[in-house]
Amino acid sequence: MHNNYLFTSESVSEGHPDKVCDQISDAVLDAFLENDAKLGISDDSLVNTRLGCETLATTNKIVIAGEGRGQSPLFVKHGAKAVVNREMISQIARDVVKDIGYDQDGFSYYGADIEVLLHGQSPDIAMGVDAKKKKGKEEEGAGDQGMMFGFACTESEVYEKGSFMPAPIYFAHKILKVLADKRHSKSLADLQPDAKSQVTVKYVDGKPVGCTKVVVSTQHNAESRNRKKYTPGMVRDLIGDAVTSALPKGWMPKKEADFLVNPTGNFVIGGPDGDCGLTGRKIIVDTYGGYAPHGGGAFSGKDPTKVDRSAAYAARYLAKNVVAAGLAERCTIQVAYAIGVADPMSVLVDTHGTGKVEEAKLEKVLPELFRLTPTNIRRTLKLNRPIYRRTAAYGHFGRKPETDGGFSWERTNLADEIRRAVR
Repeated sequence: MHNNYLFTSESVSEGHPDKVCDQISDAVLDAFLENDAKLGISDDSLVNTRLGCETLATTNKIVIAGEGRGQSPLFVKHGAKAVVNREMISQIARDVVKDIGYDQDGFSYYGADIEVLLHGQSPDIAMGVDAKKKKGKEEEGAGDQGMMFGFACTESEVYEKGSFMPAPIYFAHKILKVLADKRHSKSLADLQPDAKSQVTVKYVDGKPVGCTKVVVSTQHNAESRNRKKYTPGMVRDLIGDAVTSALPKGWMPKKEADFLVNPTGNFVIGGPDGDCGLTGRKIIVDTYGGYAPHGGGAFSGKDPTKVDRSAAYAARYLAKNVVAAGLAERCTIQVAYAIGVADPMSVLVDTHGTGKVEEAKLEKVLPELFRLTPTNIRRTLKLNRPIYRRTAAYGHFGRKPETDGGFSWERTNLADEIRRAVR
């Protein structure tokens, strides 16, 4: 990559149609995992819940489909078949929509018709994933084939300590999170849930120095409190200070033409009423904003046996710890799996010419320090917990680790051990 360049990333808000679906799918997963905890199924147990939950949302309609299993009042055996408690799952979806803030004619938490089409997990898939003995230990097989990527870099550290993320996606997320917080607190009460942002960052000598363009499209009420019809200029004035506060000092473009707000005009009809939403359609928003590769699979609605999710978290964890250890300024890690096989097919480390140790050495050391089997990933990162709905908006990476185990893959507790191992 050139030393001097522009790079653009986008984000979408919690009220974006696709993100509504991601959050519903992950809220259903959390409900299953919360029940596991009540049953005493710990992080060290062989996993109980299996879920692949997909959601579609359109005008006052939500469809929840997929497959799963578990000892849960949400999903119980009826003879030889697994039967879903449709009322309980429908209520989970309504609660998510209500929390986001949808109470509109075309999409509301109380008015939406909800169809639940979840069914039992295929025994052919279950057979490959169920734990098998290997060298005296039981190991679950990977829930699917595919390749996953993890990435970390130092470029945002001067602005946001501990994020280890590319600046464009980090600040695209932050703009929308600030606007959502102000909408929920009623300080920007004329905003509605659906929104998108796009940030173009200028790099000089490979370092981010400011924004050349900022785009925000945000749903809003048709009229202001004094009964004036909203124009894009009025919306720009409404949100300008909040957007500026989300960026480092001096980063906000000074020219009005470089801060674009609702460039198509009005944005009154939005959310699933304006555009159909689907789970898993914002995978670049979920990861690195296009700054680093992404594997073939989405995250939301998938339990930890599905390596699309858990191995992507593990790869991020290792890449972040390599960078936190001071062994590289940028690090990409790829892992690949075959369905039903515990150990990865391959592990690749790329430090993009910034490494202080040979990549081949890292490729040998990292899997020894952190076994990349689904069972070890799940247990070490404590992924059996109901921590997933919070990941489904504003990115799965660059977040702070939480006391209940949320965003455990963002910890840097392995950095010292990696540093010692490569000496």
